[in-house]
Amino acid sequence: MRVAIAGGGLAGLSCAKYLVDAGHTPIVLESRDVLGGLVAAWKDEDGDWYETGLHAFFGAYPNMLQLMAELGISDRLQWKQHTLIFNQPEKPGVLSRFDVPDIPAPFNVIASILRNNDMLTWEQKIRFAWGLLPAIIRGQKYVEEMDKYSFLEWLERQGIDEKVNSDIFIAATKALTFINPDEVSSTILLTALNRFLQERYGSKIAFLDGSPTERLCQPIVDYITDHGGEVHLKKPLKEILLNADNTVRGFAIRGIDGAPDEVVTADAYVSAMSVDVMKVLRPDAWKSMDFFKKLDGLEGVPVINLHLWFDRKLTDIDQLLFSRSNLLSVYADMSVTCKGYEDPDRSMLELVLAPAKDWIDKSDKEIIAATLIEIEKLFPQHFKTDSPVTLRKYKVVKTPRSVYTASPGRQAFRPDQTTPVKNFFLSGSYTMQRYLGSMEGAVLSGKLTAQAIENYPSLAVSPGEQRSLVSTP
Repeated sequence: MRVAIAGGGLAGLSCAKYLVDAGHTPIVLESRDVLGGLVAAWKDEDGDWYETGLHAFFGAYPNMLQLMAELGISDRLQWKQHTLIFNQPEKPGVLSRFDVPDIPAPFNVIASILRNNDMLTWEQKIRFAWGLLPAIIRGQKYVEEMDKYSFLEWLERQGIDEKVNSDIFIAATKALTFINPDEVSSTILLTALNRFLQERYGSKIAFLDGSPTERLCQPIVDYITDHGGEVHLKKPLKEILLNADNTVRGFAIRGIDGAPDEVVTADAYVSAMSVDVMKVLRPDAWKSMDFFKKLDGLEGVPVINLHLWFDRKLTDIDQLLFSRSNLLSVYADMSVTCKGYEDPDRSMLELVLAPAKDWIDKSDKEIIAATLIEIEKLFPQHFKTDSPVTLRKYKVVKTPRSVYTASPGRQAFRPDQTTPVKNFFLSGSYTMQRYLGSMEGAVLSGKLTAQAIENYPSLAVSPGEQRSLVSTP
């Protein structure tokens, strides 16, 4: 079968990869001039990379790790020491570590909590551990039922001290979902905690050894094209064209850079676009269907990613760090953590500003000025001197609609990959799968979409049958 896929992010690319594995011919159509979607990256005028987000890989990402193994690029992941590191705002420049010993789960994570005396008292540790028991013992069904509560409400129901929230989970929820604990569904955090507690290396972190565009997306593209598939840039979806029975007859593609409009036809069609774009491009005939109406309950969360190049080294810590700042969520010195960005003399900090809803419309200069105030708190020894560190340049990458906003009650609105339209499918981390909106969720959704297409009986075609890829509108 020929399968047209609108969207060249991780969901669309992984869907295409698993379709070629099953003997089909995917045609990936990406609207921009760069692949990767929410992991896209670009080079600036100096040849330095800047990215859509700060992308950390966890041991609890089995589908991502399997995909990279199948592509033969597992060695591109740079695994860090198994630890979680938090700032202590009340002690500027001081870090608190949760070092995870190499013993079976969940005892390794429990040991890391018990051995940390910087942030939690023994009473808080015991209350924390006791509060987590229902999620561990009662499993995923319990976790899904907790979608009606925000994570802060869930903590309060479990009798877990507010200091546990302020010290640990504000940073964790902003890092995972870009919103605060009082705004995020408890299902999302409990799912992540379960993975970390049940898998020996679930909370272990890795960084890619270069830009996601070159080191992750390009190998997937090469695999797809080597196996007979196609990947096209600058092919924005203009309209989903329908037959009389509301099935899809083609993707209308808007021509750019002087190219004419065209229509891509196939046996099956996939939207691997963000939920916000999919809502806009829903054909009128589908808007009355309950399945497509549900999409109105989802919307992307605003995200701002920052890159700051300094004139000297700020830190030699080779790890992701969780900021307990009101403005920032996580950060890393990419000149240390990423081989492809290595610089022995100068730092390049990559940071995520979250929540970003109040900042997305502000100017880059305003955002950087506020960020530098926070960075001075993180590295006071480099700013409060006779020769303070200097910011050489910066990049601000705004994504007004990123992964879906994982607020309480959103699970009911997440659609399956199979739609009521027999030749149309959805892919993306917002679709229903066991992981939150993340790289892992995107890859898993792509795999599930490919499986749904493969298993859909009415899509079978005769051996040798093909349909035209491109026709005139």
